Amino acid sequence: MHHTMIKDATAYIHDKLTTSPEIGLILGSGLGVLAEEIENPVTISYKDVPHFPESTVSGHKGQLVIGDLEGKQVIAMQGRFHYYEGYSMQQVTFPVRVMKELGIDSIMITNAAGGINKQYNPGDLMLITDHINNMGDNPLLGPNDDTLGERFPDMSQVYNADYLAHAKDSAVKLELDVQEGVYVANSGPAYETPAEINMLRTLGGDAVGMSTVPEAIVSAHAGLRVLGISCISNMAAGILNQPLTHDEVIQTTARVREDFLRFVKEIIRTLPN
Repeated sequence: MHHTMIKDATAYIHDKLTTSPEIGLILGSGLGVLAEEIENPVTISYKDVPHFPESTVSGHKGQLVIGDLEGKQVIAMQGRFHYYEGYSMQQVTFPVRVMKELGIDSIMITNAAGGINKQYNPGDLMLITDHINNMGDNPLLGPNDDTLGERFPDMSQVYNADYLAHAKDSAVKLELDVQEGVYVANSGPAYETPAEINMLRTLGGDAVGMSTVPEAIVSAHAGLRVLGISCISNMAAGILNQPLTHDEVIQTTARVREDFLRFVKEIIRTLPN
């Protein structure tokens, strides 16, 4: 995305703020409720922000909510953009570029995902330790803008080790059992076949979804510290031999909502600067 487009969008949002956000939040399917906990919120619809795409998926609100959460200044995306909606990878990740330009240095990316690891159960929360980009595309393709990040960014530690340790400590404090594992991103929008899930398990995947990896790649390129959390909303195809539905995803995320909210708020409240 052209730097002038990032600057246009940033200027529009900046004019509506009195404080500078320090942490970005991308809230996945059924998890947007966290944005309702933000105090003194400034709410901006995506359709009002220059060059922003619009969210087309049910369970995604489609707005930025900026304000105070547990004593930290946050900017939350209530609803995200997906590659399967027909957007380019650059459009999908455009908000990350804008949040970085607004001044964030950390980002929490959340999603609803299918469980590949047979030890998982629907409703589990999984900290993302690493990812596999299986989308057949990459948001960094094309000319590189050196002011945004280097041409060949290191991806050996996309998910910040200190944040991961901090999140695990927070889970212990709250007596929450959380999993940790590798998130695989597929393009979607069809759910995977049982054979595909078997393949992904063989490759080392623990959970699968249709988001998060593009944003994580761009966050790493931009030098942001990343924490990723998946809500395991269903077991992926072939494990329980039952059909998968988006309704099931929304129902499960609603069921674990309280745990998710408590967990993320505790992480943010005690996050070291």
